[in-house]
Amino acid sequence: MYKFILAALLLLVSSPGLAETPAARGKALYMKVGCYQCHGTVGQGGTAGLRLAPDPLPWQQFAQFVHNTAGIMPPYREQALPAADLKDIYTYLQTIPKPRDLSRYPLLAPFR
Repeated sequence: MYKFILAALLLLVSSPGLAETPAARGKALYMKVGCYQCHGTVGQGGTAGLRLAPDPLPWQQFAQFVHNTAGIMPPYREQALPAADLKDIYTYLQTIPKPRDLSRYPLLAPFR
């Protein structure tokens, strides 16, 4: 009986329907490789990095920049951040919603 339950659990856990999504993998990679340190936890930008989300650059331009930049940001070459992993990060950035419209909140007018 226990062998049957164990086999059923293993089958359930390894089924493709429960696999981690590309966006979830991308979010984990975004944190793991340190993107959040400059670009913020949701790509909002910060003092050291530009805003990445919502609406990131087109994929080809984004990938080209990340892999080959010669600017302030160090390049994350293909060997350090494979294109498949970068695509998952890009997918995560695409899932980040736009911020709320602050014009609906009169008390926040001075902060716009």
